[in-house]
Amino acid sequence: MQPKKLKKLKKQFKPTTTMAPSYLERIVGYHKLYDSILPIKLLLNHILNADHRLQNGLEPQPLPTLLLPDNIQDVIFEYVNQQYAPKDPRGDTLWEQLINPLADLDHDLRDFRDYLSSQYGMWAYTNAVFLQDLSTYLAGAPVLEIMAGNGYISAGLRARNAEQVIYTTDDTSWLTENATGNHTVTAIESLDALAAIAKYGNQVAYVIMSWSPDGIDIDWQVLQTLRSAYPQVKFLIIGEKDGATDSALFWQNADLTLVPELNAHYQSFDLINEQVYLVK
Repeated sequence: MQPKKLKKLKKQFKPTTTMAPSYLERIVGYHKLYDSILPIKLLLNHILNADHRLQNGLEPQPLPTLLLPDNIQDVIFEYVNQQYAPKDPRGDTLWEQLINPLADLDHDLRDFRDYLSSQYGMWAYTNAVFLQDLSTYLAGAPVLEIMAGNGYISAGLRARNAEQVIYTTDDTSWLTENATGNHTVTAIESLDALAAIAKYGNQVAYVIMSWSPDGIDIDWQVLQTLRSAYPQVKFLIIGEKDGATDSALFWQNADLTLVPELNAHYQSFDLINEQVYLVK
């Protein structure tokens, strides 16, 4: 065969590359597949609703724990038996269709936080009800938010009290790893945590810090600074004690108090047990 003809044939039969479905496409696919399995459908509804709200600039609602119930196979078995008589091969086919994806579904439910951080730059899941609780708790007191990320906490407070003085700051260093930081939800001043406290510490009643990176002791430096130079300032944090957030040095030395009124609607939705603390 002549080289030109061979080249032409290769172009004609060039294999098409298919992209793997995105996280949200997989969730939509599960939603269609498990339309009749209520415990699964409800979990997926929560994810789709949260994504829809964030995509449209709205605050998400609280989430339940995004884990499959222990008896989910029993639920599916009962559903299949309601559709087909025993030994009907169509029932076997449906059973396999519903059971085989469960491991992948379980993995994707647990990965919702990763999706939120990569898609929206949201690590602490600051839902609408929690933000109202926080606004009520602060009662209009002036606030400095450090390490604010995209500013979801400050934006929520501003939406509830336009008169409240709120300084929103972040050093924006994380932008090199996550481009979602280019889509902030409120105005953010580019300051690292210590510089922000030095600038605004005498002007605020509260400092708020959420999801300080684990393994980096900037949180401990912040706490020492507040203790020594701004003892009158109250320090609120959101994180997982001895877990996914903040440094070991911080957790070992922080005097922590759980704030009931701020944790009432801030339950964890996955295996990360983040909570709201008042720190001294």
